[in-house]
Amino acid sequence: MIDSHCHLDHSPLKDNLDEVISRSKDIGIEKLLTISTNIKSFENIIKLVEKDAIIFGTFGIHPHETDKELISKVDIVKKIMFNDKIIGVGETGLDFYYNNSNKNNQILSFKNHIEAALELEMPVIVHSRNAEEETYEILKDYSYDKLKILMHCYTGSRAFAEKLMKLNAYFSASGIITFKNSLELQNTFKIIPGEKLLIETDSPFLSPVPMRGKKNEPSYIKFTLEKLAEIKNISTKHLDSLTTKNFEKLFFN
Repeated sequence: MIDSHCHLDHSPLKDNLDEVISRSKDIGIEKLLTISTNIKSFENIIKLVEKDAIIFGTFGIHPHETDKELISKVDIVKKIMFNDKIIGVGETGLDFYYNNSNKNNQILSFKNHIEAALELEMPVIVHSRNAEEETYEILKDYSYDKLKILMHCYTGSRAFAEKLMKLNAYFSASGIITFKNSLELQNTFKIIPGEKLLIETDSPFLSPVPMRGKKNEPSYIKFTLEKLAEIKNISTKHLDSLTTKNFEKLFFN
């Protein structure tokens, strides 16, 4: 089992990290991928990946941060290439729901991250909210270069998923699929091929049912795994094996 997207540098996870790691191992988690959202976050992640063998990290600037930290492709590559435990680029992408950063800055940053991912031959971890058309058009422009795409915490439409599948994208399911009002999203995950599925917590956010109201943590990923297995009509054990293999293929092949 692998949590493909968490934020171990956020409270309360960072405040009791030893316990968080221990509970993760207790349920069978083999790897935790802790995700960068800005430069300060990455500085913390560099320390975190040395904390335990199961922790890996990424470098990226979240779309909310691009007005403050608009970084070039060259600088992204420099940040990543000197540490073997930094295995992905992101999270990056477009968020036109909150619009915490200028749209043009978000788009430029997204493209810079994609180009860095191509140079490094690493996956790009994509955040997309209220920006399906723009996200797809940008990813499509780079698809001829065999871009490795991971749609983090996928909550998009079925039509968006169908277009992304043509780009060979992977889709990560979060605790949102356990919510009662997520029937449309659950139906979208039914059509996504098993070999393109990953799971994540996005902890400390988005706690799954039955842990709603509590701060999320990686060990709660078991509830998302169980729900996704139910949606896909396969055993939890089979989905566990499948999503773990998919992660290894995407990030280490």
